[in-house]
Amino acid sequence: MARRSRRQRGRLVAEINVVPYIDVMLVLLVIFMVTAPMLTPGVPIDLPQASTEPLPVDSDSEPLVVSMNNEGELFMNLGGDVETPVTLGTIKDRVMKVLAAKPRTPVQLRGDMTLNYGAVMEVMSALQEVGVTSIGLVAETP
Repeated sequence: MARRSRRQRGRLVAEINVVPYIDVMLVLLVIFMVTAPMLTPGVPIDLPQASTEPLPVDSDSEPLVVSMNNEGELFMNLGGDVETPVTLGTIKDRVMKVLAAKPRTPVQLRGDMTLNYGAVMEVMSALQEVGVTSIGLVAETP
């Protein structure tokens, strides 16, 4: 019976049924829409592009530099001796005060390469809590 319904005057009708293709496309669209937000990292950070030349520095504002040595001690280039270790709370207070006065002040993080990744993420998270939207990670050129 199916053959008779497809015949017109003794010839087969050549038609493409696109409905199954549309169904597959919609299923794929839903899959991509669900998985795309899961691919973004948990902490939004603007990392500098890797290049052979240093990035241009704005001469109007000196960047805040937070440094971590191989023992996990924190240092800051603002407020007192730069060679005296400070606590994470002190860094948060100083950064918050500077950002209140100059919101576009760049913040850079220098960490020893032997440090645990979790320690660096803890400092980055603390900086994000006080309002830092962009953190530059400092590295030496080979």
